[in-house]
Amino acid sequence: MRLTRIGNWEYLRFNHKFKSLLEGTVSLDDTVIWGYPKIGRILQLDTGIAAQFEQPFWVEEKIDGYNVRIFRHHDEILALTRRGYICPFTTDRVSDFINTAFFEARPDLVLCVEVAGPENPYNEGSPPFIGEDVRFFVFDIMRQGQPGFLPHQEKRQLLETYGLPNVALFGKYQIRDGKALRDLMLQLDDEGREGIVMKEDSAQEKRVKYVTGRINVRDIQVSERGIQQLPAEYVMHRILRLVLFMEENDIAPTPALYQELGESLIAGTLDAIRQCREQHKVFRRYRCRFRQRANAELMMRSLRRLLGKGQVRQRRLSEEGGFAVLEFEKVLPRTTGLFQHLLTGGIVFD
Repeated sequence: MRLTRIGNWEYLRFNHKFKSLLEGTVSLDDTVIWGYPKIGRILQLDTGIAAQFEQPFWVEEKIDGYNVRIFRHHDEILALTRRGYICPFTTDRVSDFINTAFFEARPDLVLCVEVAGPENPYNEGSPPFIGEDVRFFVFDIMRQGQPGFLPHQEKRQLLETYGLPNVALFGKYQIRDGKALRDLMLQLDDEGREGIVMKEDSAQEKRVKYVTGRINVRDIQVSERGIQQLPAEYVMHRILRLVLFMEENDIAPTPALYQELGESLIAGTLDAIRQCREQHKVFRRYRCRFRQRANAELMMRSLRRLLGKGQVRQRRLSEEGGFAVLEFEKVLPRTTGLFQHLLTGGIVFD
């Protein structure tokens, strides 16, 4: 448990699981927001749903973004990241996407939201159907001070009553509906979407996620420049997911797939090496739109505190179309260190 301060907010944050308290749980004055639980992944659809579920389950779209919990604290509406940090960017943009009358009527509830789009401060990847800025997608509703989620029907009623943006609901499925789910996954794969989350319609709240084949190639493509920042199994796990998806759906590999996968494994690393040679560091650039300039400035201070002052550099902060547009860079320290070592003649042992 750590005392965390971001801007004017000071609160306790659980940076690790402690007994029944999940990582990301926070205590802010008299408000407690439970951490969001991890959801297991299946790599085979037919056998996976048979092994994991006993009751019918709801199927929702899994969006390629980042997970936040949005809640009301006194007169403010705040957004927490998965690890329990108040996010100045997401907090700034809540009213652009969420009907805040929801929190006036139900201040006891917490919206679990996926934020996705190319102009976000965390992820390199973005869903193909979002061309600019970001969008919010509600996927669960929690109660303050309690673990667990509202039942599906109660959640749907609140989403409809307040017109809240939400992830696509594909319907309720039975364990025997593997063929229909495979057809759905093939459609999502063709559209370049990430996958699905399956939630059992029971008090046990069993949940699993399953992703398309295509998203694994895209993950490698967007991550390759900073691959040294990631665990060694990152690429192999995604190749395994891709191959299992293809095998279960009788998808034959093509020369185009081999070329795309091979290029994704090489192109980003080449770019990183060139970047290191020319600019002596490897970095990624981000662009975000804020309603309030002060929140953009707070975002930069927060990132510098979390990542290290030398790892974040502001490039521009200017007014554009009613927004304060922030552009900044995040240095990839392990990748930078490795390439600087290798390019200056350093040795490695294998």
